[in-house]
Amino acid sequence: MRNSALPHTHSDVPARASTTWHVLGAGSMGMLWATRLARAGLPVKLIVRNCERLQAYKAARGLTLIEGEESQKWNIRAQIPENGEPIQRLLVTCKAYDAQQAVAQIAARLTPDAEIILLQNGLGSQQAVAALVPHIRCIFASSTEGAFRDGDWRVVFAGRGHTWLGDADQGTIAQWLDELQRSGIDHEWSPNILSRLWRKLALNCAINPLTVLYDCRNGGLQAHSAEVHTLCAELSALLEHCGQAGAAVGLATEVDRVIRATANNYSSMHQDVAHGRRTEISYLLGYACEAARSSQFAVPHLQHLHQRLTEHLQQRGLPCN
Repeated sequence: MRNSALPHTHSDVPARASTTWHVLGAGSMGMLWATRLARAGLPVKLIVRNCERLQAYKAARGLTLIEGEESQKWNIRAQIPENGEPIQRLLVTCKAYDAQQAVAQIAARLTPDAEIILLQNGLGSQQAVAALVPHIRCIFASSTEGAFRDGDWRVVFAGRGHTWLGDADQGTIAQWLDELQRSGIDHEWSPNILSRLWRKLALNCAINPLTVLYDCRNGGLQAHSAEVHTLCAELSALLEHCGQAGAAVGLATEVDRVIRATANNYSSMHQDVAHGRRTEISYLLGYACEAARSSQFAVPHLQHLHQRLTEHLQQRGLPCN
């Protein structure tokens, strides 16, 4: 593996009048975005959880991005939520269950014209953040990119994908998409981002819980195709009932394609459970079941799956919310 000789700093690139990207959440996706934005010469600042994490970051002297055989370190500036610096553009990449509290910690720092980009799995957390800061424009995002951490402050770019972004209130296209282009972040502005998010939620509901319950890679679900197709039929009906008929089209076919294409991969939920981490069950399967319950729409297979998964998590001593 080739390593760059020295960490890159902001002095490596010419100063330019661009809005700073404040990245809240230094997980795999947060680090992946931060390093690529910095590599493109854009101003980036990490917001880490507390002083202890800030000291650990300073000791590491930056974030390391690993792509194939190449490794580069980027000495991006970092700060804690209590820092008083105003925030005009905030990228939130923490887990769905942490998003609302994380944004609440820095809400007072948001400028009147601020924008928040929310990059969370499932649904529910985005609406909670939007309700928390109703005067701030919130842009929802959905990504198929793959990344994982192989150490503290180190991220491996595991698979190129696509990111869809959009304003749930049908607002105008964001003015900073060219910065994503310069950063090599493959993206598309979606006029109906909620349809994209519902579609991804349905895909996750049909695959992730079963990989946990059967303790298998995604490809292992080919042995349970009847169960997968039953879930897809119920999810499709739920999407249509919730006014998201477009997200239901060809769902079973796409689920089969994803299972085959990612046959050797473990789902994110399987990885969370295997590592003893909290899952995003409430924002995936839980959200779907709640949407059905609140509109009095019967989804017996989804409800039974939710019950089985909840019991499985409880048996392993993991949170089930």
